[in-house]
Amino acid sequence: MSALGALPEGLTCRPIMQADWQAVIDCLGRGFPERPRKHWEEALTRMARRRPVGDFPQYGYVLDSAGRIVGVMLTLYFPALGQRDAVRCNLSSWAVDEDFRSYALKLVMTAMRRKEVTYLSITPAPVTLKVTEALRFKRFADGQLAFLPILSSTGKPVQVVEVRPDAPELGLLPQDEQEMLLQHAAMGCRALICIRDGLASPFVFKTRRVLKGLVPCSQVIYCRSHADLSQHAGALGRHLLRKGQLICLVDSNGPVTGLVGRYFAEIGPKYFKGPNPPSPGDLAFTEFVVFGS
Repeated sequence: MSALGALPEGLTCRPIMQADWQAVIDCLGRGFPERPRKHWEEALTRMARRRPVGDFPQYGYVLDSAGRIVGVMLTLYFPALGQRDAVRCNLSSWAVDEDFRSYALKLVMTAMRRKEVTYLSITPAPVTLKVTEALRFKRFADGQLAFLPILSSTGKPVQVVEVRPDAPELGLLPQDEQEMLLQHAAMGCRALICIRDGLASPFVFKTRRVLKGLVPCSQVIYCRSHADLSQHAGALGRHLLRKGQLICLVDSNGPVTGLVGRYFAEIGPKYFKGPNPPSPGDLAFTEFVVFGS
C-alpha cells in the first residue's frame, strides 16, 4: 500500500464515469463481500442524483488496469454549511483488488490533491485506520454518546415541526439550512425544526438499529452544536417517542451537558484533514445519508 511513484504501464488512476458503474460495483463487491450488490447500485444512483459541486468528480476514482477496474474510492463532495465557498469531501468505500494493493494509496492521494477541500473519513475500517492516521487526519469525534432525549429538561416551550417543502417555518432559517433539511428529508431522514422564543434550529435524524440490529434508535445527522441539541432535547425526545424512537446517538468527545446517557469512547471515531472541520454532530451530506444505510 506504499507505492507513490509512477504507475506501471497500463495502470491509471482516473475519475469514475457512469459507463464504469457495473465494473465499479463488481470491485466494491469484492472488497466488501458483506454488502449486497443492491447497496452499491442504490449508492451510485443516489450519487448520480446529487447536484455536482464545482469541477469535482461526481462519483470518485478508480484504478484502471488496461480497461479492468481493480480499485475504487467513492467521494462525496458538498458545501460546508455556513461557510462560504468551503467544500468538504467524504472519502468512502476504498476497495482495491489484492494484486494491486501496493498501488492503493494512489487512489487516496489523487482524491486528496485539492488542498482547499476538507476531507472526512467517518467509517474507517480497522485495516485502514493506520493509513488514515499516517496521512495526518485528525479526529473531530472520539466516540459516541447514547442518550435518552426524553429525560432532558424541557425549559421554555418548544414547537417541533416536521419539514416539508411548503412548511412556512423554513423561512426562519438561512437558505443553506433550508436546502439541507429538504434534501435530507427527500433521502429518508427525519428533518425537524425546533422553534423556541421565535428562533428556529434545524435538526436531522436517521433511523438505524444497534445491538446487532435489535434496538431502533435515531442517529443525529445534523445539529448546529451540542449546546443547541441539549437545549431542545426534551422537545425532540417527546416528538421522536411518538415515532417509536427512544434512544438517540450523537458523535462526541465525551459526555454532553444536558444530555442523559452514556458515552462510549472509541466507538465510531471520525476524522478530518483540511481547513474546515465539522463539529461533532454534523454528518450532513455524508455516506450515512447518501448511501442509505
